[in-house]
Amino acid sequence: MPLEIVRNDITKMPVDAIVNAANIALKMGGGVCGAIFSAAGADKLQAECDGIGKCSIGQAVITEGYALPVKHIIHTAGPIWQGGKNNEAKLLANCYANSLALAQHHNCESIALPLISSGIYGYPKDEALRIAISSIREFLLKHEMMVYLVVYDKKSFVLSEKLFTSIKKYIDDHYVEEHNFNKRRRVIEDYECLQSVIRNDFEANETYSEPLSKTKRSLEDVISQLEESFSQRLLRLIDEKGMCDVDVYKKANIDRKLFLKIRSEKGYNPSKVTSIAFAIALELNLDETRDLLARAGYTLSRSNKFDVIIEYFIEEGNYNIFGINEALFAFDQVLLGA
Repeated sequence: MPLEIVRNDITKMPVDAIVNAANIALKMGGGVCGAIFSAAGADKLQAECDGIGKCSIGQAVITEGYALPVKHIIHTAGPIWQGGKNNEAKLLANCYANSLALAQHHNCESIALPLISSGIYGYPKDEALRIAISSIREFLLKHEMMVYLVVYDKKSFVLSEKLFTSIKKYIDDHYVEEHNFNKRRRVIEDYECLQSVIRNDFEANETYSEPLSKTKRSLEDVISQLEESFSQRLLRLIDEKGMCDVDVYKKANIDRKLFLKIRSEKGYNPSKVTSIAFAIALELNLDETRDLLARAGYTLSRSNKFDVIIEYFIEEGNYNIFGINEALFAFDQVLLGA
């Protein structure tokens, strides 16, 4: 099951378990911790926490959910930022790993976590985000669970300045209004147009100005596969890439049930974000991505900011879907997969 970044109040998340950014004494505090205690019923939750006693930094303990719409509250004590030289990164990663492992042990199918230590504990928000995504991703590559990373507001979520600036520049350079968009560079909307453009590309190599990361397919190959549905093309690409189904839907941040539906229904057309998620998982270049999207009736357009951001990552050869979703979230765009 996938990871989704959401802007919400964690106490309102309808999941099996939520994670509390606790202190080592498991006492009601401020911020996320105070909100969780208040919503759960502070007296009863504090009594159970007192019975547990404490929680070491990086470790996790579990209690009932009480008045919250969850079965469990998982409490983890994050590190206080001290400049990064006191094993803070490892301890913070342990918070996520141990919280997720505890949820799995208690048969949770869904969980919501905050950005641990990024509040009053002072952990730099961009680094806290990177560690959170990396830790959750590592867990999801081996296990099935719906994971929500919950941020309360935009101030709580900070993309690295270098990446944000780079994407912003790319958008400024490439994002154009539809009426100024060169018709020759519009994404192919049907198979006949796809065939025509690729033929022209092979006859005059300067038709496309976009650099491609991999060698294009032959014209004969394109023509022979024009009638493939999205599902057929996807499954053929998985075989050609030498990948297994599990690797693909996990890298695509897609739920297993949805993948099985796509696999079993030849004519099934997924949403655009799902289609692009598979292109990212398969590490397709722009030409291959456009081709796969056309099978489901979609395009990539320079007049769509979401599409331009996707193009940026493909041209950069960056196929980390969780990192892409961080950027999409930062630019207020819909996320891939999930």
